[in-house]
Amino acid sequence: MLTRTVLALALVERIGFLLWGAYQDANMLPKFTDIDYMVFTDAAQFISYGGSPYMRDTYRYTPLLAWILLPTAFENLFTFGKLVFVAGDLLAGYLMIRTFLCLKKPNGEKYTERDACLYSSIWLLNPMVAAISTRGSSEGLLGAIVMMFLWLATTKRFFWSGVVGGLAIHFKIYPFIYVPTVLWWMGPLFNWNVTIKRISFMLGIVLSFFSFSILMFYVYGAEYLDQSWIYHLIRLDHRHNFSAYSTILYYTSATGITMPIEHYVFVPQLLITAVILPLAFARRNLMGTMAIQTVTFVTFNKVCTSQYFIWYILLVPFLLPNLTQAGHIKWLFLAAWVAFQGFWLSDAYKLEFLGQSVFYPNLFYDTLLFFGANVSGICYLIYCL
Repeated sequence: MLTRTVLALALVERIGFLLWGAYQDANMLPKFTDIDYMVFTDAAQFISYGGSPYMRDTYRYTPLLAWILLPTAFENLFTFGKLVFVAGDLLAGYLMIRTFLCLKKPNGEKYTERDACLYSSIWLLNPMVAAISTRGSSEGLLGAIVMMFLWLATTKRFFWSGVVGGLAIHFKIYPFIYVPTVLWWMGPLFNWNVTIKRISFMLGIVLSFFSFSILMFYVYGAEYLDQSWIYHLIRLDHRHNFSAYSTILYYTSATGITMPIEHYVFVPQLLITAVILPLAFARRNLMGTMAIQTVTFVTFNKVCTSQYFIWYILLVPFLLPNLTQAGHIKWLFLAAWVAFQGFWLSDAYKLEFLGQSVFYPNLFYDTLLFFGANVSGICYLIYCL
């Protein structure tokens, strides 16, 4: 009953956002609908004409997303994709509740439905999550896939967890960092039963990921590899980028002079998120480790936008039971995260809307402060794990 109530409140919240969004799009500037949604729907439109989604400039996603949104190409179905994304983030919240009920608290007790709903409301009733989905970002749909992957893992259905995990990696690259975490969490390295489970899990991932990817390559050829994969390795996005690397990316983009650091920033990022954190903490706390991995991946990524925060907001609820026992200092880290993000947003507004010359040094220092707040917060989360 409590689960239904929380889900109902979350649905009502999203309906309110959708109605307001329709009004704002029709009567106000800026528009409520995210530019990414226009990219998705334009790509779906090209597919409906028999073309490629990559005919739409800046479409850098799996064609599967454009296929899912194909109904938006038809008259009066423009909001279909938003409804899919809303359904996705509601499903993610429901699966989060189910996952909590499979886990134990730090004191060893099982979570009650009340506990699960309370922690999951951080996602389900979060206005930022609701706004992201109703504006037309696909992160809610990705959240449902990731949570399905984790729920299946915690219920020991490893082959199907692998199948869904392969889809998640195909949909967005970053979930691959969870694979070594689950593998190490399963149990001792030299154990025949655990080995069978690991083989089953990896078989599911390989079959799923390569099935989707080979299908997309068969349909769209090298264009699929270039736009959906290789682009993300060489991208130089510097606009709306919270990353500490954004200034380097800007000067590289503006001058065309490449700097070695931009090609190797993924090395510490992957070393920490895909090797060190899983080996150190996966056996202790699977979901908490994944949450910290995600925060770290976003923090050290060379491109970081507000939508990327959704990746770890999805998993932060699993850290909350540990944080409730960690005193009031957690609020200082949260305040620093909000404050330094606010500094960045303030200078970004001055730059883009007022035309003030604040890109350097103001925005550069803002990114460093925000990076520092994130790194100190990660250290604190590890301490509380």
